[in-house]
Amino acid sequence: MSDRPSIDRTIARALPRADTSPLFQSFWMAGFESACHINRRGERLDMMAATQHDRFVDDDYARLRTVGITSARDTVRWHLVERHPGTYDFTSVAPMVAAAQQHRLQIVWDLCHYGWPDDLDIFTPSFVDRFARFCGATARYFREQSDDVPFYTPINEISFFAWAAAEVGWFFPHAQGRGGELKRQLIRACIAGIEAIWQVDPRARIATVEPLIHVVAPRHRPDLADEAARYRESQFEAADMLAGALAPELGGHPRYLDIVGVNFYHDNQWEQPGGEKIHWHLLPRDPRWVPLHVLLLEVARRYQRPLFIAETSHVGSGRAEWLRELTDELLATFAAGVRPEAVCLYPILDRFEWDDPSHWHNSGLWDLRHDADGTYRRVVNREYVAQLRRSQQALGR
Repeated sequence: MSDRPSIDRTIARALPRADTSPLFQSFWMAGFESACHINRRGERLDMMAATQHDRFVDDDYARLRTVGITSARDTVRWHLVERHPGTYDFTSVAPMVAAAQQHRLQIVWDLCHYGWPDDLDIFTPSFVDRFARFCGATARYFREQSDDVPFYTPINEISFFAWAAAEVGWFFPHAQGRGGELKRQLIRACIAGIEAIWQVDPRARIATVEPLIHVVAPRHRPDLADEAARYRESQFEAADMLAGALAPELGGHPRYLDIVGVNFYHDNQWEQPGGEKIHWHLLPRDPRWVPLHVLLLEVARRYQRPLFIAETSHVGSGRAEWLRELTDELLATFAAGVRPEAVCLYPILDRFEWDDPSHWHNSGLWDLRHDADGTYRRVVNREYVAQLRRSQQALGR
C-alpha cells in the first residue's frame, strides 16, 4: 500500500494554480439521466430516449431557466454517433446543441455514460484507440458549433462503472472479479480521450466525476475495520490514477485532474462487508453517518482542485428534506473556507429503474406523467422547487 499522505501532497504540488473565477454559469445545475449501457436483462438502455428528453430537449432546456438554472450535464451517446467504426454521425446531438444555444445554457458533456458501440470489446486495446478517436471527432464537432469553452466528462464514474460491469456483473459485459482490470482500462481510455480532445481544443475543461462514499465495519465486527477502511480508500483510486499518483504506468499526470466532481446520494454510506445502509433520515441519526461537508472538505484538501457536486437527489417525499440538509451542509462547507463550484440536481427529470421500467424513482424536479398519446408530460414537484428557491436564496451565487 502506498503512502497516501505523500500521494496527496504530490498531486497538490504538481497541479497548476486554479483560476478563482466561476467555472459554471449557475451554481445550481441540472443533470439529465442518460445511462445507455446494456442491463442485466440484455437490453440496451437509452435513458434519454426513454424519458423523451431527446424529443423534448428544447422544452427541457427552456424549463431550466424558469428555476434559475443555466448549466447542465448531458450526454453524447457514443453508440448512436459511431454506429459504424470510424464513421461519426452527430444527428442525435445537433438538436441538443441548438437548444443549448437558443436558451444560452452551458452543458458539461458526458462522452461515455456506461455505453459503447456494440462491435467493441471493452477489455481490448482497440477500445482505448476507438474511444480516443471518438473523443477527438466530438471535440471537432463542438468546436465547429461554438466558440465557447467546452466542458467534458470523458467517462462517467469510472469506479462505479468498473464495479458494475466487471466486478459484480450488473452491466454488460457482465464480468465478475475483473473490476480492477476494467478500472485500469477505463483510465487508459480516459487519458487517451482527454489528449484527443486537447489536440483539437486545448481550451477544453475536463470534469472527473466519481461517487463520494463513506464505509465502516458492522457494529459487531470491529475486526473488519481495516477492510472497511481499505474499501473506503478505494473511492480515490480513479482520481489518483488519472493524476499519476497511483499506477503511474497507466500514463496519468496531474493535468488530467482538472475539475473534481463527486456524486453523493442518501445511500452512499454503508457497512462493509454486507452493504447495510447507514440511514440519514432516522432520528436520532446513526453516529457513524459522516456529514457531507466533512466529506467535501476531505476531497478538497486531498486534491486542491475546483470541486463540484456532480450528482445529488433523493426520492419521493424526501426530495425537499434532502435539499434542505444539503443546503445546510454547503453553508458549513463555505464556512470552512471551501466553496464548491456547483451542485447538480440529478436527475432533473424523473427516471425509472434501469432493470425495471415499471419502477419510477420519483426523484426529479419534474415528475413524468404518461399521457394517452404516449407523451411523458413534465409536472413540477412543487415542494421540491419551493425548497430549491429557498436554497438559492440562502446560498446565492
